[in-house]
Amino acid sequence: MHLFRIKICGITTPEDARLAAECGADAIGLNFVAGSLRCLSRERAAEVAAAIPDGVVRVGVFAGMPANEIHAVADAVGLDAIQLHGELWPLSAVDGDDTAAIDPPWLCGELRPLPVIRAVHLGAADDLEPNRLAEANRWVDAARNAGAAPAMLLVDAAVTRETSAGARGGTGRTVDWAGLASSQADLPLALAGGLKPGNVAEAIAVSGAIAVDVASGVEQAPGVKDSEKTRRFIAEANAALPLSS
Repeated sequence: MHLFRIKICGITTPEDARLAAECGADAIGLNFVAGSLRCLSRERAAEVAAAIPDGVVRVGVFAGMPANEIHAVADAVGLDAIQLHGELWPLSAVDGDDTAAIDPPWLCGELRPLPVIRAVHLGAADDLEPNRLAEANRWVDAARNAGAAPAMLLVDAAVTRETSAGARGGTGRTVDWAGLASSQADLPLALAGGLKPGNVAEAIAVSGAIAVDVASGVEQAPGVKDSEKTRRFIAEANAALPLSS
């Protein structure tokens, strides 16, 4: 199962939501990660979600939030799916950090019936976990054993251990596309990280991704989408993605 082909993330206004949908995006990302420049209040997110046409998936992006709070936001806003952007595993056993935003595997089961997209940062920027995709596969196995697996993996660019939860997406940094093509993942893969008009078609061709996700690559400023970049990105992605995806 996969939930989308083209997702425009970090939408902050009803106008940008309508633009993305009219241009052909089949998913819109609404950010609820504290500290993010694109973070929305429940009230503002509900206004944006109300502008999204039926048939376009409303994805809420979270990191380190408990299931009951995610459900409350999802109910208030009208979300169709949840994207988890926090750390895969607790860090305290490694470096004493017990403050990081962590999304444990059993969260998938706690979020049912909402489908989950699990974000993973490919190509670790430190030496502690050199193969984050393998770590993600272990997370997926643990989630499945706990009762529910995510629907998709979203591969984003590497971040350091010191990166705050609010800065873990929309950075404009790219992923190792060829490395992704040679990887083995348990779930359908969506590609994010540094995508924009002019490189999204190459990224799809090299990586073999069946879906793409963009935030900063179609913006004038954080949370403010550029209409021409949005149109170009969606057109180029639609032309490059497999018809069956």
